[in-house]
Amino acid sequence: MDPHCNDSYPCFNSTLDYADEIWPLERIVSMVVPVFFGLIGLAGLLGNGLVILVVVVNQQMRSTTNLLIINLAISDILFVIFCVPFTATDYILPEWPFGNLWCKFVQYMIVVTCHCSVYTLVLMSFDRFLAVVHPVTSMSLRTERNAMLAILCAWVLILTSAIPVALSHSVRIYSLKGLHHTACVFSSHQGVWSLVGFQVSFFLSSYVVPLTLISFLYMGMLVRLWKSAPGCRQSAESRRGKRRVTRMVVVVVLAFAVCWLPIHVILVLKALDLYETSHVNVLIQIVSHVLAYMNSCINPILYAFLSDNFRKAFRKIVWCGPPPIETHRNQPTKTTRTTGNGTSNADIL
Repeated sequence: MDPHCNDSYPCFNSTLDYADEIWPLERIVSMVVPVFFGLIGLAGLLGNGLVILVVVVNQQMRSTTNLLIINLAISDILFVIFCVPFTATDYILPEWPFGNLWCKFVQYMIVVTCHCSVYTLVLMSFDRFLAVVHPVTSMSLRTERNAMLAILCAWVLILTSAIPVALSHSVRIYSLKGLHHTACVFSSHQGVWSLVGFQVSFFLSSYVVPLTLISFLYMGMLVRLWKSAPGCRQSAESRRGKRRVTRMVVVVVLAFAVCWLPIHVILVLKALDLYETSHVNVLIQIVSHVLAYMNSCINPILYAFLSDNFRKAFRKIVWCGPPPIETHRNQPTKTTRTTGNGTSNADIL
């Protein structure tokens, strides 16, 4: 296998086999990819940066849920910084120009930030599960201190367990058109750190396991949410709120599943040497990269800006105070059960 095609993560595609004659598709890719990836990077930095700004500026928004949202935003910002620009570079250039140390560090940070982002989503789903299923008994557990402790433990565990990633990557030299080029590749072929085992473990730890946990936690939350007390009639407002929460849960789970599945499948197939290089496959992989990176742009919308409190706080920052015109409407009385932290089930998302 050409060392330039020995990629490991969604950051490095290395799909373009530079033949004697450059394909027309490659010329298009070299122009289009930087534009699209640049837009994704800008959107990811802006959206997640605004989330952090809103929570930091507004003291009243300090809560366990919003601490997790800040951690998600930080993880996504770091993921965008360490992944998107190097992906664009890898599509454009036939070599790795940043040296061996940066090769190891970038690959290491990609895995770290990817896992931190994903497992923050797991922590958020667990937080919401507790708020709905155990609203009273979880009050002592769902504190800011415990949220910070959970975040710290997650970072320490991921930072430590990802060390082999740096050790298993290095810059290799390969020949192309009689010239020597460098490539940042997975370079360990010993024991369990074979490329196939490596990609499969990455697929399981960053996709299958977290998606399973998120799905089961949200499923348990929805079952409890829709379970009515004996002899208790639900109001129309209550049913509308529960339907809204159900729709949001479906969107959240599908967004993660759809955004990340294609690139994981492609990386495993490439490790097995089953992904042939062709015009169609190159386009499919580009789209898969875009989908994966878009998840970091979607997260601020799904977990923050769809919240009324976040939107109000954002408008307050924009206007440097309360907006000049406030529209007040008579709101129907909420009849949904209130969780232990004062949030109704209908508004838990």
